[in-house]
Amino acid sequence: MFTKAAVLTALTAAAFAVAAPAQAEPAATTALPTANMEAVLKAAQIDPRRADDTQTPGAHDSVLLVEQALQAKGLLASTYVDGYFGTTTITAYSQYQKSLGYTGIDASGLPGKTSLEKLGEGRYTVTSPISAGSRVSYRGVTINTRTKAMLLEAERLTGTTVSLTQGSYNPGGVDASAGTHDGGGAMDISVSGMSSTTRTNFIKALRQVGFAAWYRTPAQGFAYHVHAEAVSDPDLSSGAQHQTGDYYLGMNGLAGRGADDGPSVAKVTWEEYQRG
Repeated sequence: MFTKAAVLTALTAAAFAVAAPAQAEPAATTALPTANMEAVLKAAQIDPRRADDTQTPGAHDSVLLVEQALQAKGLLASTYVDGYFGTTTITAYSQYQKSLGYTGIDASGLPGKTSLEKLGEGRYTVTSPISAGSRVSYRGVTINTRTKAMLLEAERLTGTTVSLTQGSYNPGGVDASAGTHDGGGAMDISVSGMSSTTRTNFIKALRQVGFAAWYRTPAQGFAYHVHAEAVSDPDLSSGAQHQTGDYYLGMNGLAGRGADDGPSVAKVTWEEYQRG
């Protein structure tokens, strides 16, 4: 005969012997898509300057993510969510930058790393970020550290040291510059004492490391100098964005949008040059 206590003990033991139900595995976190900042920046310079809606190669998916995020904020109509970073998308992105409190060149519609990441919160992550770096005084003008590194590499390639007559972040500095020096990435280079061969070789080197660069002359309305804009500098002014876009499209960067008159090179950004 089993006592009541023995029965209760047996039942308790049996209860503890029953296996606990298996814990459910946590749901896998879905990875967010990625927006490549290099591709977005390139498209934001080139697409608005096209005569049609041809998209910048390799930029469609990243631009589409940015446009979808702008649409979600009520800044871009669905008609323009197409992977083409044209003037309407530039305007929408500028409005977004202004909503963050940015002004001036920081609200030009050219995406910077901080605004691009903030726009993508919960929607995408940013890869291949580009930074203009800090502003520095160099050879009597102000440029940023990305531009300085590019200039030094062009000098190394040619064995030439140049003088700078105008730098960046110089709003209203020279009327003929039409605002291209208001932001970052811009330089004017003296050609005093340069032979035509040295000048051409240096412009070629500037282009090889990622500048849109041209020789400017009095016939074009300028004193003789080399004008250079660092392609994909996040601090480019609107005028400079137009010039770098036109450079990619085979133009001379002037208001008349004539044919490019500089040496032919494979067009690259500084980051692409560094990767070889």
